Amino acid sequence: MCDFGSVVFLSLVWRVGKRERKDKNVFKIVRTEALTDAIYLMDVEAPRVAKNCLPGQFVIVRGSEDGERIPLTICDYSREAGTITIVFQVVGAATEMMKNLKVGDSFTDFVGPLGRPSELVEEDLETLKNKKILFVAGGVGTAPVYPQVKWLHEHGVDADVIIGAKTKDLVIMEKEMEAVAGNLYVTTDDGSYGRSGMVTQVIKDLVEKEGKHYDKCVAIGPMIMMKFVCLLTKELNLPTIVSMNPVMVDGTGMCGACRLQVGDEIKFACVDGPEFDGHLVDFDQAMKRSQMYRSVEGRAMLKLQEGDTHHGGCGHCGGDE
Repeated sequence: MCDFGSVVFLSLVWRVGKRERKDKNVFKIVRTEALTDAIYLMDVEAPRVAKNCLPGQFVIVRGSEDGERIPLTICDYSREAGTITIVFQVVGAATEMMKNLKVGDSFTDFVGPLGRPSELVEEDLETLKNKKILFVAGGVGTAPVYPQVKWLHEHGVDADVIIGAKTKDLVIMEKEMEAVAGNLYVTTDDGSYGRSGMVTQVIKDLVEKEGKHYDKCVAIGPMIMMKFVCLLTKELNLPTIVSMNPVMVDGTGMCGACRLQVGDEIKFACVDGPEFDGHLVDFDQAMKRSQMYRSVEGRAMLKLQEGDTHHGGCGHCGGDE
């Protein structure tokens, strides 16, 4: 559960982050890359975050003073360079503006590390080396899978990885993942690259046709993907961890938007997670909650695209209210 002490601590972290940004060179972008037409990678100078973060944790960023707070799972980090790598998909007004930031620009806020690290990094290393681990990454979910696989590789554990995407053009970080994974399996929904079909079919093929045995699965991606991965792995008796980052908004446990039903307990993705036992998560409820802000985001995107020229009248955006 989200306790009062956690909220106070995270609020203090947020305030410290805001004070630090008075220096305009703080949180400077040192590298940008368009991974696809809608997915972007950035390396950001954030020495304190880089010094203390672990795989599985996230940051909250704001691109401008009046920008939206966006929670993003850390994709990579360099303690030596003091940088954090983030990957984001353009899905609304705030990320549409973020994609236009260039090398040399700075984020207004860059707060973290937040959330709990992956349970894998806290497990006994010798025990971990005797386990067979499967990661399932869907779309932009490949980014938060990468640091966990990389950390395991650096500690002598080679995990298998499935990357799933709708089509070849949406496959990201394949070379980076190939360098740290034990075995990498790429699949596309339309069969344009790698295997053909959903990630669930690849899991079934690996276990039932190729005789693979896994002790744990970690699935990160769209909620609908994680839901069906968990339905399958439950049948296979394969313990599965999922990341509920998609439902986060505030990131400090104060807004309640990321409230989840996990078994018999109520959890908050931002302070109790973002990772949970996937077989206990109520995905149907979580997906309904994730739609709560769709109309608000739609209005923000219309305002960004059309500015003062959009005055309502369409009957959908609420601009005439």
